[in-house]
Amino acid sequence: MKQQLLLLEDVDGLGRSGDVVTAKPGFVRNFLLPKGKALFADQHTLKLRARLQEEREKRAAVDRTEAEKLAAQLSDLVLTVEVKTDQDGKMFGSVTQLELARLLQQKGYEIERKHITLPQAIKRLGRHAIPMRLKEGVVANFALEVIPEGGEPVKTVLSDTPGA
Repeated sequence: MKQQLLLLEDVDGLGRSGDVVTAKPGFVRNFLLPKGKALFADQHTLKLRARLQEEREKRAAVDRTEAEKLAAQLSDLVLTVEVKTDQDGKMFGSVTQLELARLLQQKGYEIERKHITLPQAIKRLGRHAIPMRLKEGVVANFALEVIPEGGEPVKTVLSDTPGA
């Protein structure tokens, strides 16, 4: 039996702060209540709902401006990564979302792996457009140059389908 809950924090895949949602009992018992992310929805907690939604709207406005600013910075960014290749220029392995997130964090950008929306890992040398979805749905892109270890960049056009 699903239960009505008032979310105190944003929960990916469930809802945002101030939303009244339903969830399965195991998820409620094992995650939402122990972590303090939700309360059972009743007359008393529903009064709290308006305040939570107001705070969420303020936070959303701040998050959106920060995300748009970050997206503008990322649009000019070109990262380079060296990979091991065989004699024919085929890559050993691939470049994944986790590696891209680490590269961005090393450059000083606060990006989580979940923000990088690669349809699949990059398995080709050359320049690739990397799509991202930041907070509040702001879309951003940056370029990634994949070159062979100790070699020169491959002369290719910007790929819209990374890894293909």
